[in-house]
Amino acid sequence: MRKEIEKLSKTAQDRISQARTKEELEELRIELLGRKQGQITKFIKRIPNLSLEERPLVGKLINEVKIKVKKSLEKRAEEISQEKKGKKIDITLPGKRPSLGTLHPITQTLKEIESIFIGLGFQVITGPEIETEYYNFEALNIPKYHPVRDEQDSFYLDDTHLLRTQTSPVQIRVMEKNQPPIRMISPGRCYRRDAIDSSHFPIFHQVEGLAVDRKVTFSDLKGSLTYFVHRMFGRKTRLRFRPSYFPFTEPSAEVDISCIICKGSGCKVCSNKGWLEILGSGMVDPEVFKKVGYDPEKYQGFAFGMGVERICMLKYGIDDIRLFFQNDIRFLRQF
Repeated sequence: MRKEIEKLSKTAQDRISQARTKEELEELRIELLGRKQGQITKFIKRIPNLSLEERPLVGKLINEVKIKVKKSLEKRAEEISQEKKGKKIDITLPGKRPSLGTLHPITQTLKEIESIFIGLGFQVITGPEIETEYYNFEALNIPKYHPVRDEQDSFYLDDTHLLRTQTSPVQIRVMEKNQPPIRMISPGRCYRRDAIDSSHFPIFHQVEGLAVDRKVTFSDLKGSLTYFVHRMFGRKTRLRFRPSYFPFTEPSAEVDISCIICKGSGCKVCSNKGWLEILGSGMVDPEVFKKVGYDPEKYQGFAFGMGVERICMLKYGIDDIRLFFQNDIRFLRQF
């Protein structure tokens, strides 16, 4: 009888492994474990006919086979379910390493800019994105008739508050509470009513810098920005200072760098000029110092401001600012 049971066990395992549907498994379960006519049940019914010595041994063997058959039926049923869902796991396949995210290119560029100026002794100071007209315009020597103060250019929240159009107000707040020497940069988001195109977006990031002390000269400004350009774009990058106008600096200058695409020979990116504008700068206007209680006869300073998106686009050869805000994984994966 023991040989018959062992033979049944082997046959049952083979048939269970070959089953392809849950219906086939159910038929096998009834055939093997059915209460009345199941093959294993029939062996149980024969136990009383055995000798007293054989009964416990055969009973134990039958019970082991019964448990083994039940587990095999359950396991095969689960395998069939997984196959049906197309989710069968092949444990022999090598594992897949999950992809890791990286910092957004704007964040990477911001951190690089901050690192360069921290190396020059500048502090990183941030301020509120909702500003008053006083800090955003008046304290920066921007008169009421200036076009940037119009509602069509700025996002006003009420008659006196707006989303800041630049991070320069942070500099005014710092100078009001501190005496020179001051060396600081103020990075952050800014907002302007710009029509969206490949080079303009109503939300953008700026880094504006300020240095105030006794005997600060335009040479100090040129030296600091030259160092920044060489660290950001490489030592072979040439730069030039072009006379310009800003309400809060005098004299003022735009800073251009040699085109990173054509190296100054002329191409579509630089409109065949060989130069690309990257930031504005100048010596702090005495009227700004008077607003914060500094003596312009005693202290001098320089200021500069740059668009982070502009720097990032030039550094990595990106031709459309909208890519920064679309969250396209194909674009972000490159950084």
